[in-house]
Amino acid sequence: MSRIGKLPIDIPSGVTITVDPDWITVSGSKGTLTQFTMPGVMVKQEENQIIVTRENDEPQNRAKHGLMRTLVANMVEGVSKGFEKKLELNGVGFRVALAGNSLRFNIGFSHEVNYTLPQGVTATVEQNVITVSGISKQQVGQVAAEIRALKKPEPYKGKGIKYVGERIIRKSGKSGKDK
Repeated sequence: MSRIGKLPIDIPSGVTITVDPDWITVSGSKGTLTQFTMPGVMVKQEENQIIVTRENDEPQNRAKHGLMRTLVANMVEGVSKGFEKKLELNGVGFRVALAGNSLRFNIGFSHEVNYTLPQGVTATVEQNVITVSGISKQQVGQVAAEIRALKKPEPYKGKGIKYVGERIIRKSGKSGKDK
């Protein structure tokens, strides 16, 4: 049995879950998320818990078991608490500004880079720290990865966009000739 898949998911107060044969809908104070049910995996609601089981021990169903449980657990956490990722800009003259539903970056190019936030994701900017937040863990992570990909941190001076707490391994640069 899957170690992750066999754990029950506790439903916090204020969160309602609708389990159909094909879809799972989770609603909470922050919003509503839906996820299709994978074939070979069954989701049941018992009182204030959700239990994920599988039909048989075929390798495909075993692989889907833990994934389905984690997806449902992330949906429950997202509609009740939400998710956020923080990124920071490092570099001389690197700036970011929030303009409506998009972010404007000055990151060392000859032009300004605009990134439009998708629906369901919000961002706040404090100095050179960007906080991306939303109810879908996958969408928040994807947006944060796309923002980081605009200017990845380089290994010599560490200039670029990186996650807060990310450690950039530095290189030494030119060593010069031995005398």
